[in-house]
Amino acid sequence: MGGCSAPNCSNSTTIGKQLFRFPKDPVRMKKWVINCRRDFIPTTCSRLCEDHFEPSQFEEIARSPAGGKKLKPNAIPTVFDVPDPPSPILMKEVKIKLDYAGKRTRGDHGYARKQLCSETGEPENNEENNKEDYSCRECDRFKAHLEQQYLNNAILQRQVEEMKKKLNKLNKIEKSLQNFLFEDQIRALSLTKRSRRAVWSQNTIQSARRIRAAVGGKGYEFLRELGYPLPSYRTLCNRVEPTIVAPPAVLEEIAGICAETQEKFALALLPSSSPATVVGS
Repeated sequence: MGGCSAPNCSNSTTIGKQLFRFPKDPVRMKKWVINCRRDFIPTTCSRLCEDHFEPSQFEEIARSPAGGKKLKPNAIPTVFDVPDPPSPILMKEVKIKLDYAGKRTRGDHGYARKQLCSETGEPENNEENNKEDYSCRECDRFKAHLEQQYLNNAILQRQVEEMKKKLNKLNKIEKSLQNFLFEDQIRALSLTKRSRRAVWSQNTIQSARRIRAAVGGKGYEFLRELGYPLPSYRTLCNRVEPTIVAPPAVLEEIAGICAETQEKFALALLPSSSPATVVGS
């Protein structure tokens, strides 16, 4: 069965608690999420139990089709076991009623207040009342701004966690590629075909030559078409093997052997004397 989505709450229907789904209205849903003090995006399966709503948020007589309590159309959850819980709605309603009563006294029945003040001798302080009203409006505005910032921070925190997961996944993929590819080949994978200007290391050149010798020219080009990071055949031809540098004594010995071999080869090519020439002499 379903459970409550509020933090530090494990209530469910199995223990007789009634659950309520998050409203579809984006504005009301945002208020519910902010009051939950939880970084998550509600789904169709997300629920809040009845313990998170004040009694004033339920209909007095109306019942749900299942026989349980029924929330008011504008019900807002405010009862949560969190470090910074939202303000109770009951206090807000009392404040609104007092403000409304004060406005009526100052407006429609201003003459009565003036008469009462004249009788009691107490002066009427409209300036102080105006300051209080302005302060209340400023508090409400700052509170709404703070709640919006809290929601934005929750969304950003969620995006950061998702980016960390993607980064860890990419690091694992890179480590697995290092088992059979060199670093320059891994960098070449991030380049597009048209902008590919990879700088190949000598290890990659030697490995590519061995691969081409094993699979042949057509097989080598087929691997490159599939996206395997290999240098072109022209690059293999341009990258000549490094020259072997030998000590001077070894070079002199090699030169002597070459000269002796050349002399013997020249003597072998000289025409030999015929038998007729030898007899005539």
